[in-house]
Amino acid sequence: MKTISFAVPCYNSADYMDACIESILKCGDDIEIIIVDDGSTKDDTAAKADAWAERHPGIVKAVHQENGGHGQAVNTGLANATGRYFKVVDSDDWLDEAAMREIMAYLRRQNELEDATDLVIGNYVYEKVSEGSRTVMHYRNVFPEGREFGWDEVGHFGQSQYLLMHSVVYRTELLRDMGLELPKHTFYVDNIFVYVPLPHVRTIYYRDVDMYRYYIGREDQSVNESVMKGRIDQQLRVTRLMIDAVQLPDAVPEKRLERYMENYLSMMMCICSIFLRMIGTDEAEDKREGIWDYLKEKNPDVYRRIRRSVLNMGTNLPTELGRKIGITGYRMAQKIFKFN
Repeated sequence: MKTISFAVPCYNSADYMDACIESILKCGDDIEIIIVDDGSTKDDTAAKADAWAERHPGIVKAVHQENGGHGQAVNTGLANATGRYFKVVDSDDWLDEAAMREIMAYLRRQNELEDATDLVIGNYVYEKVSEGSRTVMHYRNVFPEGREFGWDEVGHFGQSQYLLMHSVVYRTELLRDMGLELPKHTFYVDNIFVYVPLPHVRTIYYRDVDMYRYYIGREDQSVNESVMKGRIDQQLRVTRLMIDAVQLPDAVPEKRLERYMENYLSMMMCICSIFLRMIGTDEAEDKREGIWDYLKEKNPDVYRRIRRSVLNMGTNLPTELGRKIGITGYRMAQKIFKFN
């Protein structure tokens, strides 16, 4: 069995996918790279994927599909994975060679065991290449380092310390056994990927190394401010799916995990509210009220706590003054969550 399968969703990614794949290949011969060409038509992504598979048989697979969006590409990667572990690497990002040596050493040891660790975590780095700046997102104050542990040993997450797709490596069968399937033609599904599986995770391992390099700053990137406003309906859809997928607190086995997941959901509600207030139309205000009504209907207790949270009190005040305060809140949240 391969130690790990890396899924690389590619959509018109010819300009940058090579650097991504080269960084993954440095992880060794006991890996699998599944390049998922998501219906690319504007460049030679498909041909590049096939060329990589031809040059590295037994390691690289090229899978071509009709355009289904990032979530469907992840689904396809998971369906084709043969590794004990599974990680998504976006085609404009890359992995750090030195950090991955340490992560891979642990994964190889786990691959020899019958009862392998469910979730392996490393740091990720925001790489603002255009500015020549980087921000390391670590968890050294949250997790024990260098040993297996459970949710009962997890410390307090800071405001910016959410688990993102960049920082996680799941045991493949855990994702399959829980039936994880991301929606098609929807952006921001990475939130589902790092939220919905967590109640199924029993054992965790954290390594304080800067594993994943997350490129940020392209004009067409999904986290670009103007793009996020244009795709607000997809952000709302993902948030509703997260509300539906995990019924807090009953579906969560441990109090510390419950608190983390409620805070994550609060952050999602905050992002929805802020961007709808930035749009500023009557329709946007109706949608903002609608997402809060949805949470209230589905989970009244969680609604009350999240609505009164520090994140959301100021972003949902009525009147035009309230809208301006909400936008000011966005500028603060932008620094906390690193939207763009």
